[in-house]
Amino acid sequence: ISTGGSSVGSGAAPCRFAHYFVICGIDTETGLEPDELAAQTRFTEGVAPPCAHNWENFEQSPLKRTFKSKVLAHYPENVEWNPFDQDAVNMLCMPKGLSFRTQADQREPQFHSFIITKEDGSRTYGFVHTFYEEVTSPQICSAMQTLYQMHNAEHASANPPSSSSLDEADSPTSSSSSSSSRGGGGGGGYDASRDTLYVSKALCLITPMPFMHACRRFLSQLHRAVTAATAPPLPLESYVHNILYEVPLPPPGRSLKFHGVYEPVVCQRPGLSELPLADFPLGDAFSLLGVENLVQLFTCTLLEMQILLYSQDYQRLMTVAEGITTLLFPFQWQHVYVPILPASLLHFLDAPVPYLMGLQSKEGTDRSKLELPQEANLCFVDIDNHCIELPEDFPQFPNKTEFIQELSEVLLSFGLSPKGGDDGRNGNLAGDELAVLELLQGNATLERLQALAKRTGVTVARVDALRAGVKGQGTEGQGGRTAAEEEELRNAKLSVQLREVFASRFTTMFADYEAFVIQSSPDLESWLTNREQMHNFDKASFLSDQPEPYLPFLSHFIETQMFATFVDNKIMSQWEEKETLLRVFDGRIDKARLYNVRAPSLRSSNYQRCTILKESAQAIEQRLMKIDHTAIHPHLLDMKIGQGKYEQGFFPKLQADVLNAGPTNNKWSHRTATTQRRKDRHRQQTEHLNLDNDLKEKYMQEARSLGKNLRQPKLSDLSPAVIAQTNWKFVEGLLKECRMKTKRMLVEKMGREAVELGHGEANITGLEENTLIASLCDLLERIWSHGLQVKQGKSALWSHLLHYQAREEKLEQQQAESPGNTHRRKSESAIGMPSLRVSVIQDMRHIQSMSEIKTEVGRARAWIRLSLEKKLLSQHLKQLLSRQALTKKLYKRYAFLRCEEEKEQFLFHLLSLNAVDYFCFTSVFTTIMIPYRAVIIPIKKLSNAMTTSNPWVCVSGELGDSGVMQIPKNVLEMTFDCQNLGKLTTVQLGHDNAGLLAKWLVDCVMVRNEITGHTYKFPCGRWLGKGVDDGSLERVLIGELVVPSGEEDSGRGCRTPPLQRSPSQTRRIKPTSAQIQEAIGEAVNNIIKHFHKPEKERGSLTILLCGESGLVGALEQFFHHGFKSARLFQKTVFVWDFVEKAVAYMESADQMGDLQETAEPLGMTCQSLCRYVNAINSTPRSIGKDGKFQLLVCLGARDRLLPQWLPLLVECPVILRMYEDSALLRDRSTVNALISVLQTLHDFPITLESSLVKGVDL
Repeated sequence: ISTGGSSVGSGAAPCRFAHYFVICGIDTETGLEPDELAAQTRFTEGVAPPCAHNWENFEQSPLKRTFKSKVLAHYPENVEWNPFDQDAVNMLCMPKGLSFRTQADQREPQFHSFIITKEDGSRTYGFVHTFYEEVTSPQICSAMQTLYQMHNAEHASANPPSSSSLDEADSPTSSSSSSSSRGGGGGGGYDASRDTLYVSKALCLITPMPFMHACRRFLSQLHRAVTAATAPPLPLESYVHNILYEVPLPPPGRSLKFHGVYEPVVCQRPGLSELPLADFPLGDAFSLLGVENLVQLFTCTLLEMQILLYSQDYQRLMTVAEGITTLLFPFQWQHVYVPILPASLLHFLDAPVPYLMGLQSKEGTDRSKLELPQEANLCFVDIDNHCIELPEDFPQFPNKTEFIQELSEVLLSFGLSPKGGDDGRNGNLAGDELAVLELLQGNATLERLQALAKRTGVTVARVDALRAGVKGQGTEGQGGRTAAEEEELRNAKLSVQLREVFASRFTTMFADYEAFVIQSSPDLESWLTNREQMHNFDKASFLSDQPEPYLPFLSHFIETQMFATFVDNKIMSQWEEKETLLRVFDGRIDKARLYNVRAPSLRSSNYQRCTILKESAQAIEQRLMKIDHTAIHPHLLDMKIGQGKYEQGFFPKLQADVLNAGPTNNKWSHRTATTQRRKDRHRQQTEHLNLDNDLKEKYMQEARSLGKNLRQPKLSDLSPAVIAQTNWKFVEGLLKECRMKTKRMLVEKMGREAVELGHGEANITGLEENTLIASLCDLLERIWSHGLQVKQGKSALWSHLLHYQAREEKLEQQQAESPGNTHRRKSESAIGMPSLRVSVIQDMRHIQSMSEIKTEVGRARAWIRLSLEKKLLSQHLKQLLSRQALTKKLYKRYAFLRCEEEKEQFLFHLLSLNAVDYFCFTSVFTTIMIPYRAVIIPIKKLSNAMTTSNPWVCVSGELGDSGVMQIPKNVLEMTFDCQNLGKLTTVQLGHDNAGLLAKWLVDCVMVRNEITGHTYKFPCGRWLGKGVDDGSLERVLIGELVVPSGEEDSGRGCRTPPLQRSPSQTRRIKPTSAQIQEAIGEAVNNIIKHFHKPEKERGSLTILLCGESGLVGALEQFFHHGFKSARLFQKTVFVWDFVEKAVAYMESADQMGDLQETAEPLGMTCQSLCRYVNAINSTPRSIGKDGKFQLLVCLGARDRLLPQWLPLLVECPVILRMYEDSALLRDRSTVNALISVLQTLHDFPITLESSLVKGVDL
């Protein structure tokens, strides 16, 4: 809330305490008009909609019906900087219209506040005192009498008991005894000859700042003056004129005293470095909800969910709404904010945007009857029952436990229970705490201990706190203040201390935010022009700088509109005056830096408590001890004598002429008048400059309000056309949001893939991707709940899918008789893989069978993630919406899903997400069972039918492996269920060499995840068998994700690069020595890059070691260069043969003592090489010679031994026999270069997948 009231407007705005004094009530001229709009509230409460137009007026007894209220008078006529909005004020002064009572009913006066948010976001406050005044107009009384006669006649014709039941259901409990008879006979109700009729009237002050306590006291004194037995000291006009024109706003940091009818009223305004003014008692909000609930509600507000407050009492709605929004400091709620939703605006609950609204509950109605259009993202706060319904899985506020602890201590120190729920209005202590206190007070030993403890400086805070709470309920306080003032001071101190605890959380959490704000524009205009495309805040660096436990919350929070606006304000503060909240916040951060020099790199998640609780409370108390300003006393005005005659119990008709203009000699009004004149002069000079400036200004204004589409509903005009237009704005807003979100998801994802291809730096974390997907799920839920006919279940999207499923399954049964036309997806890449059918229903069934997901919202989210991963989201939703009859049945005409053009654009934006690979289903549901299908594809001409051995396979992924599984040898295909393996990395393939035809030439293995449809190809291209190729009976194959060939071309140009494959036999084209060296450098580089990525996004190290351009392949080429592998008698020689011979030579040399004289470390290295080679040779696995070389390289890389082994192999005489002179291995400088390249890997912890090292005993 900007101090200074509204941020717009001219000269005098900041100076006047109150802008308007308003009286609302019954207009005796027009008589009783039923309020149609207010009557509609009943629909949301589960009562059937009316058949007859004025249905409510038959059902309800006339005293309970809603009648239109009018603004009877407001003074002054108009205030230039805050034009009077008649409809809005009337609606909010009497949100339920007029209410009638008789002498038999309770007629206690009521107080409530309201707020009007203008379209530019500035706020004005209203404070309303409602009381009952006797109806003197004979027309009104007889109209009421007639209504009763008609009502009774109606009821006599119908059967009385059943029809009166509805009446009782929402009659106030106080009059329930009489209401039972009221329905049928004419016993209760109203009879003009016998009863006195009363009607509600409201006195209201409209002020630029929320001085709630002061206004409340002024209005109640005004009402007291009307009901008192003797006339007030001065005519009422004097007091109204005084508060409108002679009471200024207190300047920042000062207190002000002005005079009501009977006693003075004091208010104060915080200083410039203090938290901005908030006069609603926060303690009440905590008492109503309890700390735990309030912190959860606060978290939902920060994450910009939809928040609906629900209570019978308007003032409670206001207290909680204002309480929560003030706690957001330094951020501000940027969306629809209507703490009291008038009955006629109920269609706003349909708004598919974040909102914070308050709904008044009818007495006796049950929460379960409340029909809310959407609940997937709703936080429902039932204030009167002290409970709160939260949306599913949202991140918790950082350090929540310690935070709640600190808040509870503040509450306890004021004698309030942190549990809440007791209406501990006057700080009544909860029972057990009083008991503790009594025990402590009655106990002499404890008393002495306490005195002793105090002397020695030990605090006994809790007892003192309890005692203070009890004392606070005593009579006259210190300093001669009345109990009421004492109470007010206590409230103010409690509020400010609670707010400080919240504020200090943000000062610690965002202490370094400035370092991450990106200031890239030379001037305001260019910044505003390019703002859509610009990155204003370095989110990735900011998050990487935060403690791990904070990330789930922070990654969501920095995506909100309120954070974006905060950063915008920061950037704009280079060119404009700093926004108030930002100024205070930055001041606090600077102060904290002075006291506490903290290295920004050392981010700890240790909880830092708020240190300024004492000072903040003292500031308030000091301003009250010493009043800074006193306003002019009310005085007699220049009025015609005899008007304003006093009549007890009736509020007089005030004289407009004296109230419509202020005094002219008042010093501060004079001051503002001159500034006003100066402004006018300036305006005239600039007006005729040029029109371009106006256009530019308009353009800047538009750019500024970007993203705040539809901040506020217009409260006044509510014709169907306006409602239609509002809905249209919603539709446009949703579309824009969809465009921004999909673009953001694309850019982030593409950014990361570009980096994997070697362009630029990645800037998104898995966490951030999750946040974006969660916000996409939320957007889809909002779109699906816009304009719903009848709400079913908490997730609108899932409920639509279920309707679709029911219809499709019916059709399937009907078609079962006529087989044929199933649509299959062609797929050439998957040889021998039957294709998966694309089907919305099939994906739903997968989700339905996951027992881990318990709720509909959860199912909808999982379904969206699965569709994204399968690149079918747009296609599935298009399919769902193609059943137009179903969409028509479920949605109203204005719903987003029935706006054809927007719907098409929306599906198109979603289609763009197919350009990237998401693993957002596989990576989130890590514990579910997934069916896989594996197929082994032999090289065609040697068909597998001839093999006699028994094949086996073991599939490994990032999350685990399947274990060894036998494959039926004649089929070479199998399906198996296994806990989610994540992205697949390797397949071990082997056979047992049984029978005569045990040799086997395999082209590749294909494995498919049957839920997500991801298919991996593991190329082999080599023999498995003794005596062929390198004699291997098992191989480790490296996988690559197959891109389905049926995929539309939309994603062609920007597809994820293919992963590496297993090195296949075909790769043996002799590369040049330069190419070999380059390949080794590249492979090592890739491994180093891998370790520089955040842990969650590293992907598979196995691929970088053993894949197509991996380290093993590159070293293999190095060793093959100049290798004499000619076939002697048809036998190929392998690099492994060279390693074995070298080791044999070393071992024999060692026995003969030749190596004794070499330096000690070299001897050790010799031993390690021999040990590793022997271990690999003696493994029970039947891996071939190339497999063994691969294993040696991997183990050497892991244990940092490769650079030490190389010189040994080079020194070994065997090399002369087996390598040409020109071989790289025999070139000293090349080998030294290779050694230094390999040493760079020593900084990184290389871990090997178990499928690689199984069975090697070191």
